[in-house]
Amino acid sequence: MSFNGPVDENFPTPAAADKSTVSHVQKGFKISARKLPISKSGPIDEMSKKLGIPVPEMIFGDNMVSIEHMASGWRLEFNAFDALDRVDKTDKNMLKVAYSQEWSSSREKTHEGIKEVVKPFDWSYTTDYKGNVTKGKPFEVGPELIPIELLKRPDPILFFEEVVLFESELDDNGISILSCKLRVMPDRMLLLCRQFMRLDNVLIRIRDTRIYVDFNHGKVIRDYTEREDGFDKVKKSLLFSGRLPGDLTVALRDPNQIVNLLPEVKHTLENLALP
Repeated sequence: MSFNGPVDENFPTPAAADKSTVSHVQKGFKISARKLPISKSGPIDEMSKKLGIPVPEMIFGDNMVSIEHMASGWRLEFNAFDALDRVDKTDKNMLKVAYSQEWSSSREKTHEGIKEVVKPFDWSYTTDYKGNVTKGKPFEVGPELIPIELLKRPDPILFFEEVVLFESELDDNGISILSCKLRVMPDRMLLLCRQFMRLDNVLIRIRDTRIYVDFNHGKVIRDYTEREDGFDKVKKSLLFSGRLPGDLTVALRDPNQIVNLLPEVKHTLENLALP
């Protein structure tokens, strides 16, 4: 993939960022999304220094998704920097596989200008990121569940976006990708921020944050789930579910085909009522 202009050019300008942001207002809520090209070397190095770890190969540092309640100013945002800031920056949760040291060394060479930040960290970029409330009151632990039946209604979709925040191929040993997908209907919306991490022959993880908003009652629900299982166990589960051996490669690359096969290891539920 090639880009025009110097590789260390700061990008984007504020004007370009504004032009690249699309928004939809629905019953007092403003839903926005921004999609821009992969960050260039200057912003990448700056981000790595601030984070204290190398960033993934494909980092969309200017992309974001936000939900704002216009009357109160409450705002929830999803972006790459804050997601990566939740990655473990120690070796406590680093996956212990044969090539981990080789991978770390290769990343160090990639970031020779910032060697001082290269240290043990979770190089799978696993994050428990659930978005940041940038203004207004925080979520509280609550019992109310996302009303799945309401979301199954054939309501018209007024606004839809899918935004990638970062992606790494884990040195050709799998994938770690974080993205946000949202759809807005007349009376409600759903946002899914999903991290899919597949380390070939080792482990598969899916971490989902769902944000449900009831526009009519100003209710917001945040549902967070962690699922994971060993790579070989997932392959067996796919076979037991009726997949043919020749279809396994495709299925293992599609989180939608395997998410319900992974055991749930953590689940939190939070509620918020806006005026």
